[in-house]
Amino acid sequence: VKLQVSVNLSMFRLLLRRLRPLSGPPGLLSVRSARSFSGCPPELSAAGIRSTFLDFFRQKHGHLLVPSSPVRPRGDPSLLFVNAGMNQFKPIFLGTVDPRSDMASYRRVVNSQKCVRAGGKHNDLEDVGRDVYHHTFFEMLGNWSFGDYFKEEACLMAWSLLTEHYGIPADRLYVSYFAGDAASGLTADEDTRQIWLDIGVPPSHLLPFGLKENFWEMGDSGPCGPCTEIHYDHVGGRDAASLVNADSPDVVEIWNLVFMQYNREVDNSLRLLPQFSVDTGMGLERLVSVLQGKRSNYDTDLFTPLIHDIHQVVRVVMVGPYSGRMGAADHGKVDMAYRVVSDHIRTLSVCIADGVHPGMSGAELVLRRILRRAVRFCVEVLQAPQGALASLVPTVVHTLGDVYPELHREADRIMDVINENEDHFLSSLQQGSRLIHRTLNKMDYKHGVFPASVAWSLHRDLGFPLDLVDLILEEKGVQVDPQELDRLIAENHKQSGERSQVMLDILSLAELQRLAVPHTDDGLKYQYRLDQDRYIFPACRATVLALYDGQALVSEVTEGQRCGVILDQTCFYSEQGGQSHDCGYFTRDGQQDVPFPVEDVVLAGGYVVHQVTAADSLKTGDQVQLHLDQVNMNPDPGCSKPALCPVTPLGESSGLTSCLFPPQGSLSISQLQQVEKCVNDIVSANQIVHSQELPLQTARSIRGLRTVDEVIIPPGHLYVNQVLNPVSAAASLSVFSHLLQTGAIEDLVIVSERQMVKGISRIIAVTGQDATRAREAVQVLSRDVDSLSARLTGSAPATIVSAQRLAKDVGILSDVDNTPVPQWQRRELQGRLRALQRTSNTIVRKLETREAAGRAQALLEKNGRKDLLVDSVETDSLSVRTI
Repeated sequence: VKLQVSVNLSMFRLLLRRLRPLSGPPGLLSVRSARSFSGCPPELSAAGIRSTFLDFFRQKHGHLLVPSSPVRPRGDPSLLFVNAGMNQFKPIFLGTVDPRSDMASYRRVVNSQKCVRAGGKHNDLEDVGRDVYHHTFFEMLGNWSFGDYFKEEACLMAWSLLTEHYGIPADRLYVSYFAGDAASGLTADEDTRQIWLDIGVPPSHLLPFGLKENFWEMGDSGPCGPCTEIHYDHVGGRDAASLVNADSPDVVEIWNLVFMQYNREVDNSLRLLPQFSVDTGMGLERLVSVLQGKRSNYDTDLFTPLIHDIHQVVRVVMVGPYSGRMGAADHGKVDMAYRVVSDHIRTLSVCIADGVHPGMSGAELVLRRILRRAVRFCVEVLQAPQGALASLVPTVVHTLGDVYPELHREADRIMDVINENEDHFLSSLQQGSRLIHRTLNKMDYKHGVFPASVAWSLHRDLGFPLDLVDLILEEKGVQVDPQELDRLIAENHKQSGERSQVMLDILSLAELQRLAVPHTDDGLKYQYRLDQDRYIFPACRATVLALYDGQALVSEVTEGQRCGVILDQTCFYSEQGGQSHDCGYFTRDGQQDVPFPVEDVVLAGGYVVHQVTAADSLKTGDQVQLHLDQVNMNPDPGCSKPALCPVTPLGESSGLTSCLFPPQGSLSISQLQQVEKCVNDIVSANQIVHSQELPLQTARSIRGLRTVDEVIIPPGHLYVNQVLNPVSAAASLSVFSHLLQTGAIEDLVIVSERQMVKGISRIIAVTGQDATRAREAVQVLSRDVDSLSARLTGSAPATIVSAQRLAKDVGILSDVDNTPVPQWQRRELQGRLRALQRTSNTIVRKLETREAAGRAQALLEKNGRKDLLVDSVETDSLSVRTI
């Protein structure tokens, strides 16, 4: 009832506007336009502006408030960071949302989304600090309609919020709409234009623009549509229409309303979507600057507390306060440094709280660059002491923690991660500077070109900023070979590219629903049992319900054609929750000798899609028999996780043999032994793994539940798995296929433990026959090391040749580093080999020195007393010095 009243009031206001338009002739601004607009009342802070937005849509217009998703995208490899409010709702726009999920019921939604734009297509990193409006972290306010209201109500609500609730004078606002594009066959969005006219926007403030400005697309293909943008004139009392979309700092876009009504096909054509949606976005930082009457985002209360605290740290070294200068007026880039540091510390705090740590690839690499850029401006420009950057975290928590409570919970860890990485970077700067100068000393300065491979190695391996390399080289009159450096960067980007995955598009999903094709029943993937130490999987006979050729649904595919096969039921596990898909094949009735190997299994909108390259013709209605490759199945040995508890906080399993955990440092040899022993004690006891299917919200309330932070837990088959043992009674939540008894693991060996990024390490273990082979391999290596030790501690080699052969044999045993063996024994063997290497090198040096001395003595005796004697001594050692 409340929602219906709200809509009726809106329509009533629209009717009044239609009967009583703005006074005066069209295009003539009212007297009100001449007055100065200084923003909201002082008590309306950034927090108040945010809550006003959320409450307006939630309380007055029946929207569901959905919390911000983490800044690390889940299930979307195309993005490094969440960079728009719509990212978490992409499954709805694409039609791939699981029909069993809460998201499938969304109709009206509002939220404030944490966003980062610092890598990939939307990259604001290098612009931050140079102006007063670019940021790497920002909040995006948005409201969405998924098949509910459309253009008219979206425009009404936006105008009402801005002019009536925020009090922005209507004459300060300009509205753009889509002018159409003849080449694309798109007509002008006259519906939206007329809606704005009916609301009361004068024609002089209603401006048409083309595809670039007013047509929004998700990517090269997918949902898209015209948009209408609302712009604000900071000056007022004038005709500023010519400044809209002209990069003027005085006339800025504040709100974008996107009307999703088309789907861009792979052939670039457009088709109407089966369901229209609204996607709006308004940057909080820009809105706050408008409402608080500031030209600079850094002058609002989102940043002034940080800038004040930065000055409190640096004033002791006589650095002046922030004054808002830019470009040539900003002597020494001091004000730029204030902006960089205040922006970057917000980004660092939010990302680390969401589980993204500075690292060596992907989003982690981008965050490392942000941290190091902040450290450089802190140390080099502001001359702040080490640790100053982390000292700003409590201020970020104070300004953002109420709306994003994870910042409160993770504040100490955020400061620890920043301090550790800052310390590592400063030491890397010293190391990198030494390497540059050492390379310069060896160079031929005639050409003045520094090796690009060295510069790139510094940047890639040490995180040494390329612009700092250029500065150091500039002082010496040298530069990096730009073409070669560009080649190395491009090669690195190519190697780090992500594999794209074929998925049903939104129109094909809508067609499946229109044809009433039932969702795939995949319950058989959990229906397996243990019989005499072997897992028995049920037979699965299925019917082909649909075929997808990559562009559309088809009734038949021919030999050699790659396609997606949708069956009425399946026993294959589709890739989800961090576990990879099952392998296997299916055969068609009547052709049991023609297998269709299943290359990939994905879940889209409730349909399990088996991707195959057809071995023969296949059509809808065919009966098939499914066969699982049990050798390559991927059950999750989640029961091993409690063993980590006595040693360190529990890590989250994300696959068969991988486990992430946050240690204070690398595990010691004794700790590695302890973990292995704890796990294998549970394995030897052959305990039953208890699994129970529960609703997600119920499962989350279980005390001691272990969840996987970095993977999506889809709805439906959510299992709580528990192994009761003396060490721990921890439970884990997942959608994985699981062991039924711990004894099926047979044996577990930790073969690797290394730090991925500061504060996060990864354990890799092998089980079953792989574990047995690892134990056998270490026995062979141990015998080899024992043999070498006996040769060195016995009779010492009498000749240089025999000593060098022995040293070479020690070096060959570097296989210890690469062979899968128990990690604790690897460390022991590595320690012994280092000692043997030192001993063998000492023996070689002594023999070579003795031979060189003998040669010198013989030379003196042969030539008698002469002032100068010249001869050469052949040696492979670099240790022979003047005798």
